Amino acid sequence: MHLLVVEDEQRLAMLLRRGLVEEGYAVTVAHDGADGLWHATESVYDAVVLDVMLPGMDGLEVCRRMRSAEVWTPVLLLTARGRIDERVEGLDAGADDYLMKPFAFDELAARLRALLRRGAARRPAQLTVGNLVVDPACREASTPYGRVELTAREFALVELLARRSGEVLRREQVLDHVWDFASLPASNVIDQHVASVRRKLGDAGSTAEIVTVRGVGYRLVGGDLDAQKSSSKPTVPVTPTW
Repeated sequence: MHLLVVEDEQRLAMLLRRGLVEEGYAVTVAHDGADGLWHATESVYDAVVLDVMLPGMDGLEVCRRMRSAEVWTPVLLLTARGRIDERVEGLDAGADDYLMKPFAFDELAARLRALLRRGAARRPAQLTVGNLVVDPACREASTPYGRVELTAREFALVELLARRSGEVLRREQVLDHVWDFASLPASNVIDQHVASVRRKLGDAGSTAEIVTVRGVGYRLVGGDLDAQKSSSKPTVPVTPTW
């Protein structure tokens, strides 16, 4: 197992490297954000231990750029920040876990083992379907023509469908993810939200569209929708007139 440690504090970086090597890992160390990003995108690692407070480019930006470059290596953030919203910001940037400083090395090792068991998985910071871009961190959806003005429920619906674009989601799955049990909606509320989102996507020039699969549920498709529709139409033979 090969780990990348990005930590600007020389003594802590040395202690982390020593401890992880004793745990049986190969370890590469970078001391600033730019160098860490270069290593993360140019070589293959099993996990990254990434400090948030780095000179030049901070750890959150490193993580965002890794995910934008489709590098899905598990990331454990090291942060001295105690506020919940700052920790949430790190997870929204694409990190998999975080650890508050000061920390016990045994806990860091345990968290790394958990990340390594899960392995790398696709977790983009932004979701793209056709020309529609969905940003879960900012809670925004946009096209090249502008922002799509969505309510909180509508955004939750779009985000759910975008995360599993092309896949048919049952109505029950949509209910479970967009509405909680305490606010169980009326039977037609999904249809109302889908109709509203379709209108807003169309107004914003989105090539992504919500397709109803009768008797099953919904799926979000991208710019090839017209091709799919045309290919599904029956071919009508043309009778010569001569």
